[in-house]
Amino acid sequence: MSKRPELSAGEALVSLLEAHGVDTIFGIPGVHNIEMYRALPRSGIRHVLTRHEQGAGFMADGYARASGKPGVCFTITGPGLTNILTPMGQAWSDSSSILVISSALDIRDSAQGRGRLHEMISQVQAAGSVTATAMRAYTPKDIQDGIARAFSGFASARPRPAYLEIPLDLLSEPAGEGWKARRTATRAHHGEGEITEAIAMLSAARNPAIILGGGALDGGRAALRIAEAIGAPIITTTAGKGAVPADHPLCWGYRLGSPALQEMLKHCDCVLAAGTELSETDFWNSDCLLENLIRIDIDPASLTRPHAARLAILADAAPALAAIAAGFSGRKPTSHIAPPTDESPLRKMLAKVLGVIRDSLPMETVIASDMTQIAYAANEIFPCSLPRTWLHPVGFGTLGFALPAAIGAKFAVGATPVAALAGDYGLQYTINELGTAVEHRLPLPVLLWNNEALGQIRDNMADSGIQPNAVTLLNPDFIALAKAYGARGERPDSLAALARAIAAALKADGPTIIEMTPRMAGL
Repeated sequence: MSKRPELSAGEALVSLLEAHGVDTIFGIPGVHNIEMYRALPRSGIRHVLTRHEQGAGFMADGYARASGKPGVCFTITGPGLTNILTPMGQAWSDSSSILVISSALDIRDSAQGRGRLHEMISQVQAAGSVTATAMRAYTPKDIQDGIARAFSGFASARPRPAYLEIPLDLLSEPAGEGWKARRTATRAHHGEGEITEAIAMLSAARNPAIILGGGALDGGRAALRIAEAIGAPIITTTAGKGAVPADHPLCWGYRLGSPALQEMLKHCDCVLAAGTELSETDFWNSDCLLENLIRIDIDPASLTRPHAARLAILADAAPALAAIAAGFSGRKPTSHIAPPTDESPLRKMLAKVLGVIRDSLPMETVIASDMTQIAYAANEIFPCSLPRTWLHPVGFGTLGFALPAAIGAKFAVGATPVAALAGDYGLQYTINELGTAVEHRLPLPVLLWNNEALGQIRDNMADSGIQPNAVTLLNPDFIALAKAYGARGERPDSLAALARAIAAALKADGPTIIEMTPRMAGL
């Protein structure tokens, strides 16, 4: 048996990822990327074979959100990349660190219109529309530089996807030297003068408030110290849920979509907003512009748009909040009254279901949700008290996120419970990944809200004076489908039965689809 004289660039790539602490890669091997798989069996990296590249991207996103570490994917030329662009867009809009490494056509014969398999005009330009960094390698040194650039960005800048494509002929070239993890940069640090000014502004405020986004998940304790000292409520974005304990009297959770809260914020004389874009998908109102802002963000662009700041601090939110908190002591009572909640019949019914789910899942459970009515309600009324436990596809707003993101999160957090919350339509975007969960025997409750419709779109049509159309669907038998995959299936007929089904699913040796219906909730 002949001995390979030297590592290929594809083999060295795996060792370099391992040196950067990568322990899991999500992906699908194909004819155009098998050289990336040559060294995987002898590495310490676990590869998770997904059923679709879209599933791989969402799994990497869920892994990143739950762990705070980059999620990594391997994909192939052409359709492999186009299939994963949707998860890359979701990670882009929601500030999630994923690294997509794709093969590309040969350097010597790339995009020449010769009818090559998987040929595209420009893969890197397609990826560049939804990434912070899109790179094409031409030499082994380019691969080393590309990986270093990606991980440096993850460590020092706003979390966003990175993309590196490696041509087929380069993957099989001799690797050469220099395949070592390089020291990465650190995030921008606040200035002392800015902190002093922020403390003075907050101390002088008579009607302050604090808003925490996903970039402030690790700054919750410091934010609470500030809130208690100045008597300010803490409102989170959807991505910021869990930054502070939900049962703290100053924690209002996510309420930014409430017109009453938006009006209250407009009259605050100082609002401290940390780690958040304050975007349309936070307020669901593009006309809501706030004043009197202290903004803390790692992204300089976010400090200037769309809301102007009286004080803009370019810094990582957690240490900046800690520095501000150090300038306060004691507690001040608050006179703020929480804005009214939505008491519609639908919200009351969903609140009953979500209450059972919350009581049935340990508080540390990581929950990945989808774009569905029950998750929209949960964004506001489902209490989370720990960071990185509520994963929702806010900005890009794609369907199909919940199941694969929950799978990725489960690989990230190990024994910690994980659940998915999806609607009957959205689940079918990525239900094939149920096979991945079965293969790895993941005890994953898949909480399926089945109202046999695109419920939110139906209601939006009605509210807009449009006769609802194209919003009802013929669903499969989800329980039979679960069993066909080798998973468990439950269809509880009451809220008490739902609680029992969740308890059983947490102890199962594989995933369980738990089909919930309005009838189960008493309607």
